[in-house]
Amino acid sequence: MKEAFIDVRAWRQFIAVAEELHFGRAAIRLHMTQPPLTQAIAQMERSLGVVLFDRTRRRVALTPAGEALLPDVRDFLERAQALPVRARAAAAGEVGRVRLAFVSTIGFERLPEWVRDFRVLCPQVALELVEATGDVQRELFSRGELDAGLMLHSPGFAPPELARLAVAEEPLVLALPASHPLALAPRLHLPEVLAEPLVIFPRRIVPSLHDAVFALYHAAGRVPVVAQEAIQMQTIVNLVWGGLGVAWVPESVTQFRRDGVVYRAADAFGPAFAGRAGAKVPKANPGPLLPVCETSLVWPAALNNPALARFIDFVRERSAAAR
Repeated sequence: MKEAFIDVRAWRQFIAVAEELHFGRAAIRLHMTQPPLTQAIAQMERSLGVVLFDRTRRRVALTPAGEALLPDVRDFLERAQALPVRARAAAAGEVGRVRLAFVSTIGFERLPEWVRDFRVLCPQVALELVEATGDVQRELFSRGELDAGLMLHSPGFAPPELARLAVAEEPLVLALPASHPLALAPRLHLPEVLAEPLVIFPRRIVPSLHDAVFALYHAAGRVPVVAQEAIQMQTIVNLVWGGLGVAWVPESVTQFRRDGVVYRAADAFGPAFAGRAGAKVPKANPGPLLPVCETSLVWPAALNNPALARFIDFVRERSAAAR
């Protein structure tokens, strides 16, 4: 059986009669005459196949069906009245959904702050978060299952098929066991460090950064001895604690405190490692610089999600303020 369609005006008429319990007063409230109102309610009852009002010459009363229906109709009309405002809010990006993937490094500090503050700014935008490495994010994008991602890469090596906004840049630091002799050395010497077994992420996860780490070894005439690969940065640090080797990790990973693991920054190597990519190195201290990693917010070039556009603007402002 096909359900009858009842328009919003008819439901407003039902509410008026249900609240006034008098067709004459309800008609005055609706700025209409009584006969058309009486006919409209009768037509509604025929369409529904349900009697909503008991009528006598002396009184009008809701039937049990009418009583049961009244709260739902009130709720429906309230939501219908709010639709224009909601439509305008959705067009402005104040209402909607953003499916956001992120790498673990951005999740140590910046992302939690952004999520907290964006939810205060746009409480009706649902941020659906999923932790995923760069290769997984690209698969999700290809299937249309992702709106944006926070992705780690070497500077300028974000996926070319995606629009991007650089949000953070940081050097790599060395993670090594606290019991390792190099952990207490006042200065780290490149040949000693590069001779150590290496714990590193698979190349498919972050190809550009993986290649940058290997280039550091090759520039020094070394071939990395990869002892173990691991996907998550926390896992890499835990494997370092287990004595499997040393690891080059983004500086933000130092916020992951693991007893038995120490982090040594670039200045531990002296002037040759004191800068970032493109920095001037004194001629008396020639040598390669530690690779730099960049985190970008990426999204499909065809941006048709107002809520996502709102989030991108928010991240752009926050990133600019942090520099």
